[in-house]
Amino acid sequence: MRIVIAGGHGRIALRLERLLSAAGHEPVGIVRRPEQAGDLREAGAEPVVLDLESASVEEVAEVLRGADAAVFAAGAGPGSGADRKDTVDRAAAVLFADAAERAGVRRFVVVSSMGADAGHPGDEVFDAYLRAKGAADDEVRSRPALDWTILRPGALTDDAGKGTVRLGATTGRGPVPRDDVAATVAELLDTPATAGLTLELIAGPTPLSVAVKDVAGN
Repeated sequence: MRIVIAGGHGRIALRLERLLSAAGHEPVGIVRRPEQAGDLREAGAEPVVLDLESASVEEVAEVLRGADAAVFAAGAGPGSGADRKDTVDRAAAVLFADAAERAGVRRFVVVSSMGADAGHPGDEVFDAYLRAKGAADDEVRSRPALDWTILRPGALTDDAGKGTVRLGATTGRGPVPRDDVAATVAELLDTPATAGLTLELIAGPTPLSVAVKDVAGN
């Protein structure tokens, strides 16, 4: 499959690109800075330099044309303020969904966040982040032209992945290695029966391939 990943230089995205490339897929990563392209090539991905905060729908759709799936894994990142949480975590996700529809790419996976809620209260930057992610998730879920799956990981860590997780509509709070988030996204892409599901993910006892099959009803 040809899979276009928004936020292609992110810590989850780079892990995902390595997994997809190793499995024989063709990952394409959208990045904002030209100097990030080499890291993507090293991960086995084709880099495309495009700023999702300023790009048009048609520019993004051009990257997506011919793809089998799209993954939104972009984020404003640590140190960014509330304004960029809105322009990246919400608006760029909506733009990416618009572009996927225009390009005819149905399979659409979002890496969101546990606790994402458009109505989340609070004045801290993290509160703005959860509101932005929640609003983006709501927007994606309203699109009948997309076969979407929304993945909401718990607290992200850089611990080595164990390949075992807890995955479901609700899991309770907990940490999860980025390795296992990336591996779960790869498994979701290979499991179209997970379309229409919003799933929480934390570390747990179940092999992730089994966990994905369980939520898909297989």
